[in-house]
Parts: sequence; C-alpha cells; structure tokens
Amino acid sequence: MSRAAADLIGSAVRAGATTLGVATGSSPLGTYAELGRRVAAGGLSLAGCDAYLLDEYVGLGADHPQAYRCVIRRELVRRTDLGDGHVHGPHGDADDLDAEARRFEEEVRRARIGVQVLGIGSNGHLGFNEPGSPLDSLTRVVELTERTRADNARFFDRPEDVPRRVLTQGLGTILRAERLVLLALGERKADALAAALTGPVNPDCPASVLQCHPDVHVLADPGAARGLLDSPRRR
Repeated sequence: MSRAAADLIGSAVRAGATTLGVATGSSPLGTYAELGRRVAAGGLSLAGCDAYLLDEYVGLGADHPQAYRCVIRRELVRRTDLGDGHVHGPHGDADDLDAEARRFEEEVRRARIGVQVLGIGSNGHLGFNEPGSPLDSLTRVVELTERTRADNARFFDRPEDVPRRVLTQGLGTILRAERLVLLALGERKADALAAALTGPVNPDCPASVLQCHPDVHVLADPGAARGLLDSPRRR
C-alpha cells in the first residue's frame, strides 16, 4: 500500500506537481518511509516541493513532539530532501485562531495543492472534519469528539493530554486539491471507509465528500477494505 501511494505521489511530482498536502496519524507513515527510500536511492526528489499540513492541534507549540509540524519534520523532512522551511501549516498556538484559520485557508488556496495525502477516522472524519461538518467547509477551528480524542490518545502519555481543539482544512478546502490519495489501515476503519465510498454523500460521514472529487485514489489493507468487499455497490 505504501509503495502504491508513493507511486501516485511520485508520478504527480514528476509530472510537475510542486505542492504536497500531508496528513499525519499512523496510516501515512509507511508512505513517508517509502518516499524516503526512493529519495535516498536517487529515484525521486522533493527538493522543489512545498508541503502543506492538513491540520494542527490547538495549544501545542511548534516544537511539541505531537505537534503536526514536528511530526512531519520527523517522518518526512528528515527522510527526504524536502526542506524544513518548505513545510507550511496553521499555527495552533496563535493568539487569534479564527484569523489564523483565514490566513492558512488563503495560503492553501494560493498554493493549489497538487496531491493531497489523507487518512480516514473511525467515525468517518476527513482531516479533522468531524461528523456534521458542512461539505463546503473551509479551514477553521474544530472541537474534537471524544471518540477522536480516544483514537489519538495512543500518541500521548496520558489520554487527558490530547488537545480538545484543532485547526483543520475544511472539506471544501480539501476538494480543491488536484489529486487525493486516501490511505486506510485496519478493521476499525472498515465501516467508515464503506460508508464514505458506497453510502450517501452527507455530513454524517464527512469522508463521503470524496465521491465528489474527479481524481481520488483509495488504498486500503484487507481489514479496512472488508466492508467494501461485501458491499452491493462494490467498485
């Protein structure tokens, strides 16, 4: 799966894409490692690219180990020739979070993301657009559900350390990217993935907005794909 994702990203870069949208969480880690291997082998270069974070926790400084800017620096920048100064994201410790959301929305709009890496939450969230998010939403502050906080507790020393709010690109923002690459790992993602790809497009499953994009690539392991294999709308 990681090799297939790296193929999609690499082909977009070689075709001229210079703006990458990067997600965090467990699902993309193998892809970033594979990109690192390809850069080290001389088969790919990200030196001319800029990377834009999908989201960021509110209240964590840029140097906090679980701040997403720090995660991307650790998992992607240090493995490849992507420059640290070419990673852009919202500042979760900004004094005026609404103004920061507007600033980053405009930055992403100007950048025109060539290929956006995505994961999917067990409740169907995309980015951190939780169920109920408007399908045309833009970058904004979002209150995390307790289910999402519980899912992300594995990255923190204590469950209570998981931030309650994030700045996230909106669903409308994500849909502006030229290519979307969704990665899904594990059976706990199966119901959400099936709902996203075979159910109705509505805010109850934010990831269902993927059905509205003309260039979506979904890569899943057998556990995450379980619901798709059984679906009458299998495709």
